[in-house]
Amino acid sequence: MPSSRNEAESSRLLTGEVAERCLFAFEMVSLNGFFERSDRQIDWHHVDDEFNAFSIEQLDEIEVLLFGRVTYELMANYWPEADDNSGVAERMNSLPKVVVSTTLEEADWNNTRVVSANVVEEVSELKRQPGDDLAIFGSSKLTVSMLEAGLVDELRIIVNPILLGDGHSLFAGLADDFELRLLDTKTFGNGNVLHRYRPVYDGDDRER
Repeated sequence: MPSSRNEAESSRLLTGEVAERCLFAFEMVSLNGFFERSDRQIDWHHVDDEFNAFSIEQLDEIEVLLFGRVTYELMANYWPEADDNSGVAERMNSLPKVVVSTTLEEADWNNTRVVSANVVEEVSELKRQPGDDLAIFGSSKLTVSMLEAGLVDELRIIVNPILLGDGHSLFAGLADDFELRLLDTKTFGNGNVLHRYRPVYDGDDRER
């Protein structure tokens, strides 16, 4: 999979901008746009060996994972004790993690810190530091807030071949329209389809 960090750095070098780390948001959705059931279950995700190989490749691009509180609690309750031989759990548990929450006082999952205030400033500072990509996993509200702050460089959306009878819509609460530039697509054998998009921000002079 092409590195979003390399693409971002190349375009900024051409425009004379100071290179920043790429922040991408990775989301799994149903065909009708839900990222979770109404009871927050994600048992409908289509996961197999090919998906796990993709996940490992993607995780190897990442230096810091970011979560909202709800997604963090879901992940923290699953991955530390996950019965997983693919290598995904090892990476999820070892990577540095940031959870954005005004209610959590501490985070028990390995290598996690809590950010409770000045979130835009904290993420902006993370982007200015050298290293590999930053990634938001799930966490629709956090993704929306980072999009509206102009900090998300790429959206990676995997559409699962399923229609859910109920659920929560991805990007709910977005105040304004966002134009997107399609970067790439990938079709998986199980019917999942990955769409990679770049948000187009006002004043963004990167190639459309």
